Amino acid sequence: MIIRSFGKLSDGRAAGLYILRNKHGMEAHLTDIGAALVRLIVPDKDGNKRDVVLGYDDAAAYEQGGCSFGGTVGRVANRISNAAFDLNGRHYILTANDGPNCLHGGRDPYVHRLWSPVISFGKVSTGDIALSATESMNDWSQVPLGRNTSRFNAVTDDQIAGTDDFNDLSKIPPVGDSITFALDSPDGDQGFPGDLHIEVTYTLTNRDELHLDYKAVLTRGEPGVGPADTAAPFAVPLNLTNHSYFNLNGHDSGTVLTHKVWIDADWFTESDRRLIPTGALLEVGRTPMDFRKAKALAEDIGADYEPLKFAGGYDHNYVLSSDKTEYRKVAYMYSEDSGIKMTVLTDLPGMQLYTSNFLDNEPGKDGAVYAKRGAACFETQFWPDTINKSHFPGGMVAEDAPFTSRTTYKFTIE
Repeated sequence: MIIRSFGKLSDGRAAGLYILRNKHGMEAHLTDIGAALVRLIVPDKDGNKRDVVLGYDDAAAYEQGGCSFGGTVGRVANRISNAAFDLNGRHYILTANDGPNCLHGGRDPYVHRLWSPVISFGKVSTGDIALSATESMNDWSQVPLGRNTSRFNAVTDDQIAGTDDFNDLSKIPPVGDSITFALDSPDGDQGFPGDLHIEVTYTLTNRDELHLDYKAVLTRGEPGVGPADTAAPFAVPLNLTNHSYFNLNGHDSGTVLTHKVWIDADWFTESDRRLIPTGALLEVGRTPMDFRKAKALAEDIGADYEPLKFAGGYDHNYVLSSDKTEYRKVAYMYSEDSGIKMTVLTDLPGMQLYTSNFLDNEPGKDGAVYAKRGAACFETQFWPDTINKSHFPGGMVAEDAPFTSRTTYKFTIE
């Protein structure tokens, strides 16, 4: 791992950039502001390296930006209707930032906050740290060190290469360069109850996988609410996701409309004009929402179909096919131009396909300007507005059951 300065926030705090590498030339550049993926360097079919995620140049832009580029979104990703919900006889009011609704946690989002980096021993070049500290005048001695990823060293790449079964791989700790970001979210934060400790660990493996491992622990419930007052342990809403915008031709290469997408889903959650789920599930069959056979995003994105009109393109939660929430292959996107294929794996029940419908000439890194349809997001998640839809699954974390989940973006050449 290489650690560099990533500039300063408006209050003077310094942010860092953490660069993970593998033996095939892939790189994942991550920052503690928003626990965000800044760059993802992937060799294409000709061996040329392409940065396949949209992003900004420094911490100040991430603090101010409204697109959540690459960020870890919470407490509750996606939308909550009317920015409110009822739980255990209490009414909670959140911050509305999407009309009357709460989007991606509301105001003061996680993507604008400085997370704490936790670096595993043996993963860092001290020379790189010294050079970075000299360049930035940051005191890197203040970076907390931990052993949270030391368990990865017990498994070799050869052991992992012995199987191609995705479900089996989920049982094996990933081997590779790794960084964890931690955030404490106190009771009342964004209007949500309960004290939460949240961690997201990024691991770049020599199998060209970027693993995102999430953990959340409810350390204390709201005073006066909990096991003494209810039959079950206290639980609070939670829905974490990553909001990376992918363009497999390169972040500054124009639209993704020629990219082909496949999604393992027979249903999607119907939404109203404000993109709030109605509670109904609609079949994708015989509609423009059907990606069960891979097709170019351009093929149906402009169809005369009410859900697409409401969203201005694809911005919908797909009900991922599975008898249970197991770690499995759920989607892929492929670019014929670069030859890069990105496969998505997760153990979550939903995934938001978003075709950057609201990007509007957003200034990005390296002088790029990002426009509508410039990327696609594959946001693995619990279904939107679950807290207000009693028949929607999951979306809660309880005092007696820490939340863990893995999402993987795996890259191959075809």
